[in-house]
Amino acid sequence: MDTIASLFSFITWPVSWVIVQFHKLYGALFGDNTGWAWGLSIVSLVVLIRVCLIPLFVKQIKSTRNMQVLQPKMKAIQERYKNDKQRQSEEMMKLYKETGTNPLSSCLPILAQSPFFFALYHVLSSIASGKTIGVIDQPLLDSARQAHIFGAPLAVKFMDTEAKAQALGASLTDVRVVTAIMIVLMSASQFFTQRQLMTKNVDLTVKTPFMQQQKMLMYIFPLIFAVMGVNFPVGVLVYWLTTNLWTMGQQMYVINQNPTPGSKAQDQYLQRLLKNVGTHGQVRGRTRRSMVKRIVSKGPDRNDIERKFITGLAKQGFAAQEDGTVIKSDTALAEAEGAAQRRQQPKRQTKAQRQSGAGTAQQTGAKEAGATPARSRASQPKSDDTSKPAGKAASGSSRQAKSGQGKGPQRPKHPSKK
Repeated sequence: MDTIASLFSFITWPVSWVIVQFHKLYGALFGDNTGWAWGLSIVSLVVLIRVCLIPLFVKQIKSTRNMQVLQPKMKAIQERYKNDKQRQSEEMMKLYKETGTNPLSSCLPILAQSPFFFALYHVLSSIASGKTIGVIDQPLLDSARQAHIFGAPLAVKFMDTEAKAQALGASLTDVRVVTAIMIVLMSASQFFTQRQLMTKNVDLTVKTPFMQQQKMLMYIFPLIFAVMGVNFPVGVLVYWLTTNLWTMGQQMYVINQNPTPGSKAQDQYLQRLLKNVGTHGQVRGRTRRSMVKRIVSKGPDRNDIERKFITGLAKQGFAAQEDGTVIKSDTALAEAEGAAQRRQQPKRQTKAQRQSGAGTAQQTGAKEAGATPARSRASQPKSDDTSKPAGKAASGSSRQAKSGQGKGPQRPKHPSKK
C-alpha cells in the first residue's frame, strides 16, 4: 500500500494544505490537538472533493440511464449469439460505440477519488512515522500525533503492534475495537448503497451481463474493503466511511427524485405523484413536470408502470399534457371507465363448481322430462270406441318396427314357403 501511495506523492502537498486550512477552522472551535479538529478536517476534505466530483456523478447517472435504455437491445444480442461469446462481445461493443455509451462511466467517481485517497494515506503514514510532509511542519505533526478519535490515534492501524499504539498514547485493544467498528460500518454502507441500486433503481425485467456484473459487485466491493480495511489508518477509515455515506445519501436522493424507468423506485415515485396530483389538482414542482413530460413524449413506448400512471390520472379525471402539466378531462375519465368495463370478464368457475352445476342441470332436466308426459296425458281427451282400432293398428305397427321389420310395403313370400 505504501508503494502505491508513493506514486501519488505529487498530490500530497495540496491534500495536506486543504487539511491544514480546515484544521485552523476547527482547531479554533475544539482545540488544536483534539481528534474532533483533525477528524472533521478529514470529513471536510471528503465533502470538498465530492462537491467537485458532482459533474462526474451526473455523467455517471446519464451513463447508467443509457445502459438501462440499451437493456432490451443487449438482451436481443445475448439471445441471438448465446452460443458465440466472442461475437456477442463484439456486438455489445459495437452497440456501445453507436450509442456513445461507456460502461466504465459508472466507475468515474471512484477512479477520480483514488489519487486523493492514496495521497491522504501517504500523509497519515508519514504522521504515524513522525515525518513531516507537504505543509505539515513539526508543530502540526506533533498535534496530529496527539489527536485521538474515540481513543484511537489518527494514524494507527488495526494490524499495528502494541508498542506502536502505546507510542501514540493508546492501547491496542482500543485501537482494534474502534478500527473494527469503522471497517464494519464502511463495508455495510458500501453493501447497502449497491443493494439499494440493485433492488430499487434497476429494471429487473431484463437480464443482461451488465446486471449480473452489478449484482456481483454488490458482494465483492464490501468484501474487498473489509479485507483492505485492516491496513488503513484510522484517518483513512474516516475518509472512506464519510465518502460511502455521501454516496449513499446522494444515490438515495437520485432514486427518489429521478428513478430509472421500469424500476421499483419509478413505481413508488409515480404512485406518490399520482396521490399528489389528486390532492392538489396539478403537478407541483419542475422535477415532477419534467417526469410527466418524458412519460407523455414516449407515447406507445411507455412501460407498464408509466401506462398505469396515465390510467390513474384518467380515473381521477385528469389528462397529462406535453408540457408536463395536467388538465381536467371528462373524456379521459369516460375512456378509463370504458376500458375498465372492457377488461372485466366473468369469473372462471372451478372444476368442482362446474361439475356441481352440470349435475344440477341434469336433475332439473330429468324432473322436467318426467313431468311433461303426465301433464300431456292429463291434457289429452279420452278416446272413443271408433278410435280403438286405429290405436291397435298403431300398436301393431310399433311392435313390427321393434321386431326388426322394415317400414313400407313388404315383398310377398314365395308359394313354396307358405
